Amino acid sequence: AWSMIATDLNGGRPTVVCRIARGAEQFVLITGYDKNNDQIIFHDPNLDNGESQKQDRTKFLKSCCLGEAGAGQSDYSFIAIRLNGKRLNVPAASKKYTDADYAQHIRKLKTRLPHKDFHIILQKPFVVVGDGTKQQVQRASTGTVKWAVDAIKKDYFSKDPFFIIDVWLFKNPESYQKHNLELFKSKPGTPYGYYSPTHRVLVMDISTGGGTLVHEIVHPFMESNFETCPSWFNEGLASLYEQSSSRNGHIVGLTNWRLRGLQLAIEDGRLPSFKELCSTTTREFYDGHGTNYAQARYLCYYLQERGLLHKYFHEFRKNSGEDPGGYETLKSVLGRDDIDVFQKQWEAYVLKLRYGR
Repeated sequence: AWSMIATDLNGGRPTVVCRIARGAEQFVLITGYDKNNDQIIFHDPNLDNGESQKQDRTKFLKSCCLGEAGAGQSDYSFIAIRLNGKRLNVPAASKKYTDADYAQHIRKLKTRLPHKDFHIILQKPFVVVGDGTKQQVQRASTGTVKWAVDAIKKDYFSKDPFFIIDVWLFKNPESYQKHNLELFKSKPGTPYGYYSPTHRVLVMDISTGGGTLVHEIVHPFMESNFETCPSWFNEGLASLYEQSSSRNGHIVGLTNWRLRGLQLAIEDGRLPSFKELCSTTTREFYDGHGTNYAQARYLCYYLQERGLLHKYFHEFRKNSGEDPGGYETLKSVLGRDDIDVFQKQWEAYVLKLRYGR
């Protein structure tokens, strides 16, 4: 059997074989042979990252000996499917997950549900899971998740998130706290919701409203479209849309609860410069000034109201190699060299804003 497989490999033809792995019969595709290490190279579709696996040749071939008859007998089946086409037409890799990918993901997800009252709604590119009524979960899926995804993709993002991400919508604070411990082995650091790249989940107490959900949806899209985006702009844009609406077919941020704290900091002269904000590292942004979120949000709000936010995003992403913090791009988009003077004007603008107007 190995002689046949090796001959086909030398001719550029892979072979499908059936083997026992992880206690079950599974099909894999043999794609190569590492002669120096006597290892078989194969693709295992039963693993999330099963491309180019390697195993000792003898051990691998023994795993393909199915149904041994018993002690003292050597009868077994060796299932090999030779791919003997004269030409293999390899399709271009898909940039999106297929329906089969989502079906497989949901099948696995069902085994993790804490109880039978959870409902699963496929809302590409996310999978929404909630313990409210099915109607409530469906309404959040279409009215918040789909609306936000369509809106931000229209203005900013061409690529979907790198992975299939689950959106867990817990119906009240008790469910939110309990199931975070049960599913993710930790207490949430916020009473509203968060995004965990590690677990590939967005987690919400949906009883607090959909604003945090829209905020967190921005983050996985930023990861896949602007990987080097600094925290200040990542959180600034996400925070902008935590209270949002539609205007002329586009998503727009509205004034929100962050405004009053920002106005007090401006009145007290406690606000960092924009140059300082743009130069913050991730740790400095999150652990530094308590006004960082609000300052970043209302800078984005100002750019939005001047019709410059979309331009700034795309210019910043294009220039991020030379301008990683976005400060020089900000000066260029604003058409201002003296940002200190601009900041004074921006602060006067912010002081006139009112929450809810």
